[in-house]
Amino acid sequence: MAKMAFRLPPAASVVDNPSPEQAKELAARMRNARPTRFGNLNVATEVVSRSKRSTFIVTDEPDGQNQSLTRDEALRWAETQDAYIAGREMVVIDGHIGTDPEFRTPSRLYIEAANANIAGMQQQLYFDRGDGDFEPELTVIYTPNLKAEGFPDDRLIMVDLEQGVTRVFNSDYFGESKKGGLRMWNKLVYDRGGLPLHAGCKIIPTDRGDRVGLIVGLSGTGKTTTTFTRQNGSLPVQDDFVAWMPNGGVYVTENGCFAKTFGLNPDDEPTIYGAVTQPDSYLENVSQTGDDVDFYDTSYTHNGRATFPFGVIESAAEDEIADAHFLLILNRNENVIPAVAKLEGPQAAAFFMLGETQGTSAGGADEAGKFLRVPGTNPFFPLLHDLQGNRFLELLEQHPLEVYLMNTGRVGGPESDERSKKVRIRHSSAVVKGIAEGTITWERDPDFHYLVATAVPGIDPEDLDVLQPKRLYEATGRGEDYRALAERFKVERAEFLRGFPSLSNEIVAAVR
Repeated sequence: MAKMAFRLPPAASVVDNPSPEQAKELAARMRNARPTRFGNLNVATEVVSRSKRSTFIVTDEPDGQNQSLTRDEALRWAETQDAYIAGREMVVIDGHIGTDPEFRTPSRLYIEAANANIAGMQQQLYFDRGDGDFEPELTVIYTPNLKAEGFPDDRLIMVDLEQGVTRVFNSDYFGESKKGGLRMWNKLVYDRGGLPLHAGCKIIPTDRGDRVGLIVGLSGTGKTTTTFTRQNGSLPVQDDFVAWMPNGGVYVTENGCFAKTFGLNPDDEPTIYGAVTQPDSYLENVSQTGDDVDFYDTSYTHNGRATFPFGVIESAAEDEIADAHFLLILNRNENVIPAVAKLEGPQAAAFFMLGETQGTSAGGADEAGKFLRVPGTNPFFPLLHDLQGNRFLELLEQHPLEVYLMNTGRVGGPESDERSKKVRIRHSSAVVKGIAEGTITWERDPDFHYLVATAVPGIDPEDLDVLQPKRLYEATGRGEDYRALAERFKVERAEFLRGFPSLSNEIVAAVR
């Protein structure tokens, strides 16, 4: 049976698809919106990160991995939200997730006008709705000022995958709008035989032709930085989500970027800095005094953010990508993970499923600073995570590409340990350039069985320790610590992967 078209609940009044200028005017009315010296708006929100504890899938058949809500209970909350909307001014923003004619998804945001910055920010990320009739396949209904009492923090993100509707209660953080549509889109991709990747994408020109790279990573691990840092005049294609399809093709999702702003400066990240400090961007929770902003002040939150359309930078967002050549799995860590390791076959699928990293403020206080394992580094996959690993291995066998593990954190201990070394942006950039050009030399690691680099053009010999952590541990008298960590990781990784009942045995065995 075909899914019936969803009709928006009526409101007291509706602003239907305002222009970007009109959306900005609506946002400027907000008491918590302040103009900056760059001519853009900076909004201070009450909720400063996504609300994982408050996110529930609507189903009467829970999968045991995702939090769920029965259909009867979901109906009651939908009726509560509809009644609330009847007395409010709302804004409709229509557009597409994706631009490929074969797989672009008409999507809609329905948001309280009292929080019009979210409308303006979402408008920057959608691809144009086009002319003519528009019938959304995915809809986000968003009431930031309506509490859902009884749920964590009186907040609720209610995801109905069958209906293609996500309802958000009591969060004014833009990420719930952005991820609301993309989470449902994840299922569409999987149902079509592909794999949704929480990934950036870039094109790097080389002597052997253009190389397309996918950068998989949890929010805050350097995914955007790695995507936008330029090698050989590379251009970003996508910042946050792509679809890897059965034909090997890569489909993009968004026409803009939602970037972290902590530590943003024109020397390390000139493209993002320039895009954020101009009139067409929106800032969220960036420290501000008068009309001046401070990207280093985290007294309110580490999770300052900004959106900007790709139109304000040089990008390849609308280019057609035939296939990808390499995939990077980002891991912000501080122990035995090298700046780069080359993975092969089931081992690549295993590290994709492990999704190891140190949590950041993007995931909220429950995750910040903690060691995490998030399958596929994709906390927005709304189905069984086993499916991600098996599909990854299946696609990798059908359409081989090179897979690498990249540590964007530290080697040899935390920042407080003077014996440790930071993997700097220049190190990571040299690694990405070397991967694209095929100029890195490798050797087999005897402990983890992946390949580690013996030389990377652009990384000085004195920084070789970031490529081979074992050398650093032994040089600082901690060889036994390294061996103990290596054994512990092997045991923990195998145990973690065995927790997914339908995951391929090949993938589980690859970490032993």
